[in-house]
Amino acid sequence: MKHKAARATINDVAKAAKTGKTSVSRYLNGEHHALSSDLKQRIEQAIAALNYRPNQMARGLKRGRTRLIGLIIADITNPYSVDVLCGIEAACRARGFTLLVCNTNNEIDQEQHYLQLLSSYQVEGIVVNAVGMREEALNRLQQSLLPMVLIDRKIPDFSCDVVGLNNVQAANDATEHLVKNGYRALLFLSEPLGLVNTRLERLQAFRQCCAGHAGVICENAEVALSDAAAMDRIILDFYRRHADRPAALLVANGALTLQVARAMRRLELDWGRKMGLLGFDELEWAELAGDGITTLKQPTWQIGYAALERVIARIEGEATTVEEQTFHGELVVRGSSRPLA
Repeated sequence: MKHKAARATINDVAKAAKTGKTSVSRYLNGEHHALSSDLKQRIEQAIAALNYRPNQMARGLKRGRTRLIGLIIADITNPYSVDVLCGIEAACRARGFTLLVCNTNNEIDQEQHYLQLLSSYQVEGIVVNAVGMREEALNRLQQSLLPMVLIDRKIPDFSCDVVGLNNVQAANDATEHLVKNGYRALLFLSEPLGLVNTRLERLQAFRQCCAGHAGVICENAEVALSDAAAMDRIILDFYRRHADRPAALLVANGALTLQVARAMRRLELDWGRKMGLLGFDELEWAELAGDGITTLKQPTWQIGYAALERVIARIEGEATTVEEQTFHGELVVRGSSRPLA
């Protein structure tokens, strides 16, 4: 049986370069001014010949830094999460940090497990897309004193920096667009509201906007993402009750928008012809579906990048008060919200 070659150590490099460990350490730490040209060349050649790779974790711990950032994300299959992740990862590369990604799959127990795991890896900071943390997990986070930023969802009674969409502006723009295009019956559809601030803020802004338009009927309903039967029932009932006026659906997020589009296809309610449709989050398929689905596009990459920058600021000692950083969304208008005849 062929045995795997042992990994080269700093001692091996020093021996091959005919020098001491201190000189090799200086070279690896960028202190080249302290070494002669001949010694630098010998160390370079020894590293190349031995294919030496320093143990970054050990070096970081020795200096009191790991340069690791933990990311706890609610659902890695969600396009929103993927775009946010790309922004965070780009910021990590730019700032010399390594990202450890933990996908909770919207399961609270997994969220707590990953919090413990990241702590054992001695991450320097954490970015969290919160699911519904229980009090026990929140207490552990507060006690850890780790620099942390929340993305998208706030945690009730938990003081922490937050980066996300300006939900009031976004919901107001979406609602105004539908009203301007002549829709007189609007249904705001979301997953169960619970304590998820994004859903609550969008609904509240929707209601406030509607209140400023006389003659516009505004309703809201909650439906589980996987409950196709309930979704069909809610949409069909809304359509039938308002058959005498232009009606439209405003959907609270991208994952739900996909399921609503499928339901409308099942019910033969063509968007943009029989009923209007507008969904939060820009999705790749939105422009390909029929005449296209109007969306409220979030600057997800920028949100992720800003969240990581905020964590690093905390790591580096910024002691300002907790703040919420919000970004404006952009309405991408397509055929699904055209004025109905």
